[in-house]
Amino acid sequence: MPHSPQDKKKALLRVRRILGQAEALERALEAGDECGPVLVQVAALRGAVNGLMSEILESHIREQLAVPQDAETHRDQLAQDMTALVRTYLK
Repeated sequence: MPHSPQDKKKALLRVRRILGQAEALERALEAGDECGPVLVQVAALRGAVNGLMSEILESHIREQLAVPQDAETHRDQLAQDMTALVRTYLK
């Protein structure tokens, strides 16, 4: 999770853009728009969510690696956590 005010603001702006894209997609579906443009909107939405996920995951990894703890135990737990996050994301 982005913790600095600047990173948090950037993440929230991304979420608001994603919400706008989702609302535009909803309007297109309700209007019965052609499949091609709707698929482009879905791809754009997926890309936006992937970008947000990437930023938050990177922030999480950097934050966890910066915490001085029992190195071996912490590293093993971090590896398990990151693996679980990536598996969840890729489903």
